[in-house]
Amino acid sequence: MDEQNRPKDIEHRDEKRESMLRETASWILSFALALAAALLLKNYVIINADVPTGSMENTIMTGDRIIGNRLAYLNSDPQRGDIIIFRYPDDEEKLYVKRVIGLPGETVEIKEGEVRVDGEILEEEYLKETWMSATGPYHFEIPEESYLVMGDNRNDSWDARYWTNTYVEEEKILGKAVVVYWPFWNFGRLE
Repeated sequence: MDEQNRPKDIEHRDEKRESMLRETASWILSFALALAAALLLKNYVIINADVPTGSMENTIMTGDRIIGNRLAYLNSDPQRGDIIIFRYPDDEEKLYVKRVIGLPGETVEIKEGEVRVDGEILEEEYLKETWMSATGPYHFEIPEESYLVMGDNRNDSWDARYWTNTYVEEEKILGKAVVVYWPFWNFGRLE
């Protein structure tokens, strides 16, 4: 009688083993697909950045983490006022976050804290406070395919006014900053 039950036991164990292998393969495939999707998102759709200084206050606070859209400039160019994530021109290993002030081909003059773009005063409601340091005079003639950027906290921003390589080349722009996601109490869209 024992011998008659053995084939059924072996058959049952084989079915269990096959079922476990299918389940394991299913989990591995699901994990691999999720990992591939995450890598695709991270490398081609979104960019994650942090802001370690107060250069963009009060728009982005010190320590905020942000998500940028890598596809934002696929069919359009950055616009004045956009907050961009880019490779710092003086050290491309570093990512910076600043606001676009001047566009390709424009002339920007800064004198006594007043920004003029091609002679017209730039209205800047986003500035943190009265601009007191490094208020000019500055003269920028922005090359084609390049942008002039500055922080919203002009009194405490390491930006184009100080860089050796003044302009951000279009190809070094990694995305448009769209949302603060951390810390949660600062969560919100960027404009």
